[in-house]
Amino acid sequence: MIKFLKILIIGVFLTACNRQIPEQQVKYLEGYWEIKRVEIPPDSVVEYKFNENVDYFELGDNKGFRKKVRPQLDGSFLVTENSEEIETRIEDGELYIYYTTPFDSWKERVIYAEENQIKLENESGYIYHYDRYSPIIKDSYEEEQ
Repeated sequence: MIKFLKILIIGVFLTACNRQIPEQQVKYLEGYWEIKRVEIPPDSVVEYKFNENVDYFELGDNKGFRKKVRPQLDGSFLVTENSEEIETRIEDGELYIYYTTPFDSWKERVIYAEENQIKLENESGYIYHYDRYSPIIKDSYEEEQ
């Protein structure tokens, strides 16, 4: 019984230590993000080795937009006309992103967010793993520094 309690306490402690604070997650959302993998319930995973499009998030005062952009070899981006208005909200201790277009609205839960990775779950249970976008070809000036 004592061994069981020790394991339970350690498990609770480790879970609590890994939990992120939603207010701190918000600061990592802004920028260019590339989908690397999608987990589709109950047991499928789709891996992306290369993406033509990247998601760009811009936020200010918990409101902003998300656009699909296409990176170009010169470092610029082709930007689509379509965008989704976004708003971040903290509900029940978790961060959510609410999306709105003229045709639809939905939300995603931020499971994890740090400088170079985010993980979002949509209402269907799909989990999107993003890495911060990094250009394939870097400027020679950037490489020298």
